[in-house]
Amino acid sequence: MGKLAFVDDPKIQKDRWLILIAVCIFTFMSTLDGSIVNIALPVISRDMNIPMNQSEWVVSIYLIVICMLLLLFGKLGDAHGKIRIFKIGSILFTLGSLLCGFNTGLAMLLFARVVQAIGAAMTMSTNNGIITEVFPFQERGRALGMIGSFVALGSIAGPGIGGLILAHLNWGYIFWINVPIGIIAIIIGQKVLPKDVITTKQKIDKPGAFLFAVIMVTLFAGISIGQEIGFTHPIILTMFALTIITFISFLYVETHVTAPILSLHIFKNMRFTLSIICAFLIFVTNFFFNVIAPFYLENALGMAANYAGYTLMIFPLVNVVVAPVSGTISDKIGSEKLTFIGLIIILFAQLGYIVTNVATPLWLFMFFIGLNGLGNGIFQAPNNALVMGSVEPKELGVAGGINALARELGMVVGISFATTVLFSAMSKSAGRTVTSYIPGHPEIFIAGMHVAFIVSFIICLVSIVITGMRLFKKARI
Repeated sequence: MGKLAFVDDPKIQKDRWLILIAVCIFTFMSTLDGSIVNIALPVISRDMNIPMNQSEWVVSIYLIVICMLLLLFGKLGDAHGKIRIFKIGSILFTLGSLLCGFNTGLAMLLFARVVQAIGAAMTMSTNNGIITEVFPFQERGRALGMIGSFVALGSIAGPGIGGLILAHLNWGYIFWINVPIGIIAIIIGQKVLPKDVITTKQKIDKPGAFLFAVIMVTLFAGISIGQEIGFTHPIILTMFALTIITFISFLYVETHVTAPILSLHIFKNMRFTLSIICAFLIFVTNFFFNVIAPFYLENALGMAANYAGYTLMIFPLVNVVVAPVSGTISDKIGSEKLTFIGLIIILFAQLGYIVTNVATPLWLFMFFIGLNGLGNGIFQAPNNALVMGSVEPKELGVAGGINALARELGMVVGISFATTVLFSAMSKSAGRTVTSYIPGHPEIFIAGMHVAFIVSFIICLVSIVITGMRLFKKARI
């Protein structure tokens, strides 16, 4: 591994925790804005007098743009400075948040979401790299654990926080809440973030960046629209075919340019690759819970939305407490064992969800949620440390971009896969096509829920096998 220049700078080491705070604030807000809007879609749809399927693009366009640009900004960070990219991103995200809150029509809202997403992609792709550069090795797991905590908090806490805001204010404040917090983070960042030292000055692979953007657009548009019109529709099949063709072209370009947007050789590092695969699989697993749990609490149990939101907050709150502790422990004993322990706990949580029904005591379901948060808190920080600690300093930006991309892909695939499995299983149980909860028939939902959580159990089990093989292989060396 190359040397990290910031580790030897006394002034930067003095400010390293303030740097972490500034980075964590934007990490939290960027991930929060991927999930907080969902709960406001019915209100936005009514206020703007647009169909629900059009309002859903307020969520989709944000995720699509982020995924399109993560690798590009990760590479730009390596080439021209991660801190420079992060600072520009923080300003764009705050500006986009301000514009999003004004009710001036769907086109303007979508434009503002694109601005917000560009800023989010810039901060997401560089946050882990900045922290890896700034923190000494013996504190890096703890610092990356803090980022992991805020990622989990932002991605899961959206419905709860959104519900609280909508109970007292109009939907614009879901976005405007970012503005004062963003300004404070920008001021802290301007004061404590140093000038970039590690830069490669490489030219950016524009054809590769374009092809990757096309892959993300066709893939996500196909998934989003496919859920409405069916995945066997000719338009959706055409989109997926275009995704495959573009992906093959992308691989060809990346193996024939001197400075690819995605250095494929990085995946030869099995420590890095296996950690990325596990991160993706666990985010898919988590979003099975994120999609299904609100249905269970609000529809099957008849719980009020705000109380359901409070119940779901158990996951991120346990996570945010445990992750820094896990990161600190990983600095002392290594990361592989902790990731394995965390995954085993997540697996037991999925098992708990599988046996849950309408007669299950609420305290027991809350225990399973807490168990899930505990497992994720133990897993995420060491896994982030494995990802970022297994590459050269000059590749921290692209590694951070891939790590964030795995997270975003896991979110989207998890949401789409969970709803597809849930409603398919419910349709089989009901003997007819079902696309939403059927009032008065909780048994149909519970049957679908059990099938969905069996699938999430299997996905988690795959990640345990991968991590177990890695742990066993290391123990034999």
